[in-house]
Amino acid sequence: MIISSQPYLPPSTGTGAAIGRDPASGAGAAQSPKSGPSEVESSLALSESERRQLDKLKARDREVRAHEAAHQGVGGQYAGAASFSYQRGPDGVQYAIGGEVPIELSAVEGNPQATVEKMRIIQAAAMAPAQPSAQDRAVAAEAAQIQRQAQAEMAQNARSSQERTQEGARTEGRAAVETYRSISGMSPRANSDESARLDLSI
Repeated sequence: MIISSQPYLPPSTGTGAAIGRDPASGAGAAQSPKSGPSEVESSLALSESERRQLDKLKARDREVRAHEAAHQGVGGQYAGAASFSYQRGPDGVQYAIGGEVPIELSAVEGNPQATVEKMRIIQAAAMAPAQPSAQDRAVAAEAAQIQRQAQAEMAQNARSSQERTQEGARTEGRAAVETYRSISGMSPRANSDESARLDLSI
């Protein structure tokens, strides 16, 4: 299961490239950020529209990285490494415009209590960013469903345990009565015969 931020695509000015595409090679795979010209050099060469696009890309890059870091920080051992999709800005630098964090959304086999705790953490991780995405909310909802199922299993186990305890108490009670009768030389049949003789003597 993936928790992710949705890609933001600023309007193209003709100098940017498609997500993860290297204009020189035409490859479509995601590329790692690369160093470009200095900010001073870039700003001098950019038009006003390109500078506005660059500002948006920088803001989106910060937002995406903070979003995925929030998932990882809360998800802990259940969250994997973040991966990002990039867009090259008019300054030649790659900026993150989308990202995702894989998260382990499975019940703990044979341990509903551990499952409840795990799903609590996953729900918190999914909703950790300031603005959870639709995918984040879907993951949180699925974790909540698994949590409810585990809680129902715990309740059933508790009822079964109580029933076994009560049955054990009844069995012990019957055993105690039989022990008493054995010690006193009495039996249910003897009691019945004695009652019959008493009835006839009246």
